[in-house]
Amino acid sequence: MNAIDALGAALGAVTANPSRPATATVHDAPAVRLVVFRIEPGQAVATHTNEGTVLLTVLAGQGTISGADGSSDVGPGTVVVYAPREPHGMRAGTEQFCVLATIIRPC
Repeated sequence: MNAIDALGAALGAVTANPSRPATATVHDAPAVRLVVFRIEPGQAVATHTNEGTVLLTVLAGQGTISGADGSSDVGPGTVVVYAPREPHGMRAGTEQFCVLATIIRPC
């Protein structure tokens, strides 16, 4: 068993460029990858796609998560599921926004 403190990892993540969100890969296996994001006010993760299913779990803060059907304001505890190749992105609101991305790789 491997217990991961996702919020702690997001809060401790570093960025190479202060204008971009901080990220950290907290688990990487053939079937699934877990990546945490700490997005500061005014920052965003640009809309992109992934070959696998993506689940975004809001750990802390408020922000906006976008997808093929538009965007939604979300807060802690919200889980958003994206189909393979569905465009998705996220941005912080007026506070720090921490998100866990679970990327399920195609078989």
